[in-house]
Amino acid sequence: MRGPPVKTKNKTLWKKTFDSSGRREADFSSLSGRPLEPLYSREDLDGIDAASEIGFPGDYPFTRGVHPSMYRGKLWTMRQFSGMGTADQTNERYKFLLEKGQTGLSVAFDNPTLYGRDSDHGLSVGEVGKTGVAVDTAADMERLFRDIPLDRVSTSMTINAPAAWIFAMFLANAENRGISFAGLRGTLQNDILKEYIAQKEWIFPPEPHMRLITDLMAFCADHVPQWNTISISGYHIREAGSTAAQELAFTLADGFAYVEYGMRAGLNVDDFAPRLSFFFNAHLDFFEEIAKMRAARRIWARHMKDKYGAKNPRSWLCRFHVQTAGCSLTAQQPEINIVRTALEALAGVLGGCQSLHTNSMDEALALPSEKAVEIALRTQQIIAFESGVANVIDPLGGSYYVEKLTRELEDEAEAYFRKIEEMGGIVGAIEQGFPQREITRAAYEYQMALSRKKKFQVGVNAFANPGETLEIPILEIEESVEKDQLAFLERTKAERDNGAVRRSLEALAAAAAGRDNLMPRLLDCSRVRVTVGEISDALAAVFGEYREQPFF
Repeated sequence: MRGPPVKTKNKTLWKKTFDSSGRREADFSSLSGRPLEPLYSREDLDGIDAASEIGFPGDYPFTRGVHPSMYRGKLWTMRQFSGMGTADQTNERYKFLLEKGQTGLSVAFDNPTLYGRDSDHGLSVGEVGKTGVAVDTAADMERLFRDIPLDRVSTSMTINAPAAWIFAMFLANAENRGISFAGLRGTLQNDILKEYIAQKEWIFPPEPHMRLITDLMAFCADHVPQWNTISISGYHIREAGSTAAQELAFTLADGFAYVEYGMRAGLNVDDFAPRLSFFFNAHLDFFEEIAKMRAARRIWARHMKDKYGAKNPRSWLCRFHVQTAGCSLTAQQPEINIVRTALEALAGVLGGCQSLHTNSMDEALALPSEKAVEIALRTQQIIAFESGVANVIDPLGGSYYVEKLTRELEDEAEAYFRKIEEMGGIVGAIEQGFPQREITRAAYEYQMALSRKKKFQVGVNAFANPGETLEIPILEIEESVEKDQLAFLERTKAERDNGAVRRSLEALAAAAAGRDNLMPRLLDCSRVRVTVGEISDALAAVFGEYREQPFF
């Protein structure tokens, strides 16, 4: 026996019912300030062609993932960003993480190294080994990776301004150990454009630095074919305060610039584009983050195929690493950062990442302790092996909300691309301060939303514990680290062939003044223990140094 007929509603009818209902006082925009509907339905997919725009995993435009089998074929690489103190201390941390089930390495360098300075530089005082590992010469690379099989574990290095010669030191170490360059797998961040936009660690002006990058791309295409030559990074753009759409747009615009410079240098796009990869932030707005990653794949595939004429389908793939948002962590009630990180990591996985770093609960206070980093790694392992989310590919595909958000973010990014194009591309836009101003405005608006309690941070502007005491262990980097590193650098300089050092630096400067690929000369420098700072100085004498114009 049938009951009374059920009235079928459309969204307009439902909205009348909704409008007459009560609701709580709250801000219902996304973390980026995007206005959100209370409900998404089939009508929101009007204008989206499911077959050509959403499709299947592994098929163009790869909205649902870059591989047909995704995590049924291979889980993401669990890669904790790590570096502290001396190379010996960081080597111990790497072995600890590998023993706990980590599947890739990610090197965090200290500030002097990131700026291309030696540990004995005057501006390095007090900074050596504090926020990452100190690396001055290839001898430090030997200590850093001692007893780690570089041809069996992929290695990522977060380094930009001196990336080319840090990579040369990595190669020199592999060569000394008899490991073929062809067997090396990993990623170099090497994304100088985002440094000008957000992170602010540079040495040279944009044009000569872009030559270094295209030289490295050409060298790897011939000699280190499995190496990802650039990890085009939105992470630091987001950490500087951008919205999700700005992160998407400026990151992909940087990627397009690397493609254009590579092609302008005479490289075949299909020879280097398959080794470009990306690095996105996973912030706390769960669905917005997932939509951002899906939109990134679709946009990159379309531009690579239609604008740049890439014919190899691997050139169309937007493969990316994800790191949970450091800027979302709080020093207050640090244990609840575990929950924030778990949500962000889940967004990265549902967004289809190829590798993932999960922040540790204590990173708003210090470099992570062993206890904190193990919990962060276990968070990934619970998602991978207990939650069940890796069993089904792109389980949110087809969601009215997620598909609508994906389209909106895609449209916002394309609008930014048009503005950037009018400025002569992303390098011109950077020189005019455009992305910098856009990010500054977004960061200001978010901070105002926090101060007005339109947005919340639990433990900070809501649900605070006045007078709380810190109850977790905090890692401290001893002052002896700097003394030990300075002593090691002094010994290295005393024991090396300083005649060979001088000759290799002269050859490097001559190549920089000409048009030869600089990577062979940088490799020669690394073999004879030339320091990071000596190489920076030699190249700066030819290329000049960058000074940012202030923008208001």
